Amino acid sequence: MISKHILLTYLYLLVYITLSSGVILYNKWVLSPKYFNFPLPITLTMIHMGFSGFVAFVLIRVLKVVSPVKMTFEIYATCVVPISAFFAASLWFGNTAYLFISVAFIQMLKALMPVATFLMAVLCGTDKLRCDLFLNMLLVSFGVVISSYGEIHFNVVGTVYQVTGIFAEALRLVLTQVLLQKKGLTLNPITSLYYIAPCSFVFLFVPWYLLEMPGIEVSQIRFNFWIFFSNALCALALNFSIFLVIGRTSAVTIRVAGVLKDWILIALSTVIFPESAITKLNIIGYAVALCGVVMYNYLKANDVRSSQSPGDGERTAKDLRSSNMYGLDDNSTNNGMGLKNARSGSHLEVVIDEDVPFIPASKGLLSRSKPS
Repeated sequence: MISKHILLTYLYLLVYITLSSGVILYNKWVLSPKYFNFPLPITLTMIHMGFSGFVAFVLIRVLKVVSPVKMTFEIYATCVVPISAFFAASLWFGNTAYLFISVAFIQMLKALMPVATFLMAVLCGTDKLRCDLFLNMLLVSFGVVISSYGEIHFNVVGTVYQVTGIFAEALRLVLTQVLLQKKGLTLNPITSLYYIAPCSFVFLFVPWYLLEMPGIEVSQIRFNFWIFFSNALCALALNFSIFLVIGRTSAVTIRVAGVLKDWILIALSTVIFPESAITKLNIIGYAVALCGVVMYNYLKANDVRSSQSPGDGERTAKDLRSSNMYGLDDNSTNNGMGLKNARSGSHLEVVIDEDVPFIPASKGLLSRSKPS
C-alpha cells in the first residue's frame, strides 16, 4: 500500500505542475491581443504586486499568521530596494515578451536561466569560473540557439525582452544570495511578499507612467474584475504550492517535476494557442539545452556533497532534500526563487521557479513562525 505521506507528496507535485502551467497559460491569454486583449504587461504585473502585498499585509498585520522580521531602514535600503528593482525589471521584460513570442518558445529560451545565473554569480564573485561548468553553459546556449533557429515565428523584439528579463532575474537571484546572506535575513513566503511586493510596485510605476499610461484609453480597456482577481489568486496559490513542494520532496524530484511541467506546458500551449507551433529543430535544441542543465545540476550537487565534512553526512542529506541548483523553470507574470544553506558559511544553492514572486526557501522558511 502507498503511504499517506507519498500520496500527499504526489498531490502537492500535481498541484504545483497544474498551477505553474495554468498561471503561464492564463497570463498569455490575458495579455494576448488575439484573446482577452489586455496588452498591458506592466499594468497586469502591478495588479499582481498590489494584490500580493495586500494579502501579505492582512496575514501579518491583521490576522497575525506570522511575525514580521526585524527590518531596519539600512537593511531595507541596501537589501530590499535593489532586489525589488531587479525583480521589477525581470517581470517587466519577461511579461512583455508574451506580446511578441509564443509560450512554447519562451519556455525554451528559459533554458538560459542557469547560464545567466552562473555568469552573474561569477561576475559578483559568489561562484568560480570552472572549465566543466563553462562547457555545460556552452551546451545549454548551443541548444537554445538551435531552438531559436528553428522557431517559425521568431521575433527579435520579443526574444530580446525575454533574454533581458532572464538576466535581470539572474542578477536578482545573486543579489538576494549576497545581500540576505550578509545580513543574516530570513524571509518566508509571506514576509517576502510583505516587504518586496510594495517596493516592486513602486519601481514598476515608473515604466508604467512613461510607457503604458499615456496610451491607455479607458474606453478601449477590457477590465473584468473576476478575470484579474482569479489570475492574481492563482499566482499567489502557486507561491505557496512551491513552498509545500520544497518542504516535502528532494532536489531531484523537484527538478524532474519541473522538466515534466515544461514539456507538458509546451505541448499544451500548441493546443490552446495554435499560433505557437513548434518544429523539430525547436525540440532538438531544447533537448540539448536540457542535457546541459541536467549535467550542470549534477556537478553542483557533487560540489555540495564534497563541501561537507564526514560528520555532516546526515545534515548533507537533509540539506540536499530541500535545496536545488541553479535551475530552469518558468517565467510568467510572477517570478520566484528560494535560497537554502547547503552548509553554514558555504555557497548558497538556488531554487528557481519564475512563476511566483519570491520564495526564499531557507531553513527558517521550513519552520512556522509564531505570531507576535
